[in-house]
Amino acid sequence: MKNQDSILIFGSSGQVGKSLIRKFTQNNYRVIAVTRSIHRKGYQIKTQSNYGYLELEEINSFNEENLSKLMDRSSICINLIGILYEKKDGDFNLIHSDLPSLLSKLASKKSIKQFIHLSALGIESATDSNYAMSKMSGEANVQKNFSSSVILKPSIVYSVDDNFTTNFMSLLSVLPFMPLYYEGKTKFTPIHVSDLSNIIFEIVKKNITGETIECVGPEVITFKEILEKILKSINKKRFLFPFPLFLAKINAKLFQLFPKPLLTIDQLKLLKYDNIISKKYKTNFDFKMNANKKFDEEINRYSFNWTSGGQFSKKRIDKTN
Repeated sequence: MKNQDSILIFGSSGQVGKSLIRKFTQNNYRVIAVTRSIHRKGYQIKTQSNYGYLELEEINSFNEENLSKLMDRSSICINLIGILYEKKDGDFNLIHSDLPSLLSKLASKKSIKQFIHLSALGIESATDSNYAMSKMSGEANVQKNFSSSVILKPSIVYSVDDNFTTNFMSLLSVLPFMPLYYEGKTKFTPIHVSDLSNIIFEIVKKNITGETIECVGPEVITFKEILEKILKSINKKRFLFPFPLFLAKINAKLFQLFPKPLLTIDQLKLLKYDNIISKKYKTNFDFKMNANKKFDEEINRYSFNWTSGGQFSKKRIDKTN
C-alpha cells in the first residue's frame, strides 16, 4: 500500500541527499533513501535522520521491477543522481538522461504526486559539453514523461561535504600557485546545500508542480573571487595566474587520467560559460524561497580543517579581528 507520507530519494548519499534527509525527517516526513551500497553508505545516511522516519533500500540494478516496487510505497519521488565525470563513454547519458527518463516514466505510471528532478544551471549554452547536453536531454525526457514535474537547476552547491570548495581548499593549502582558466572571469551564483534543501522542502510542502526553477544564492562571484575568498578563509597566500587555453587542455588531459580527476576536458569546456540565472525561468526568489547564506560566512564554518593549527588557530584569529 502506498504511504502518502513517504518521499523516495535517489542519490541519498550525496551532500544534497543527506541534507534533505535531515530536513524531511526532522519535519516528520517518512523517507525511503535509495543507495547502491548499504554497507558503504548506510551508516552515513542513517546518522542524518530523525529516528523512526527513515527506510534504507539497496538497489544494485535500476531495473523497472525494482523501481516499481519502491514507487508503490511512495507519493513523492526526488531524483538527485548525477556525476561530474565519466568513467567510461556513455556514463553521462546513462545517468543524466536514461535514468531520469525511466524514473519519470514509472512515476507517471504509478501516479506519483510529485516528481522533482535535480539538473544544473547554465547548461543551455554549453553545446560543446557532453555533461551539459546529457543534462538537457534528461530535462527534456522528464518533462515529456511527467508533465507536472519540477526541474531544479542549481548553481554550484557547496558545503563541508561538497567536492568543490573542499577540493580547492586541499589544493590551495599545499600548492604555491593556482591557474585561472579563462582568466578566472566565469561567473557563479553558489548556493549552500541547506538553502537548496529548504527550497526542495518548500516545493514539497506547498505541492508546487509543473515548474522549472533556477536555484541560486544571493551573490554573483567570479571564479577568481571564489579562489580569493577560499584563500582568505584558510589564511593562505597563493599566486593566481591566467593559464593559456592550449596549456589548460594539456593539463586537463593529464588530470582526467586520475581515478578522481581534478579536471577533465569536458569540465574545462563548461568553465567557459557563466553559471548565473538565464532569465528564461523563474528563480527560487520568485517563489519567495530565499537563499541568503553568504559564501564567505559559510566556508569559514569548516575551512579551519585546511588552516595551519586547525580549529584552534581559527578561534585565535576570530578573537583578534
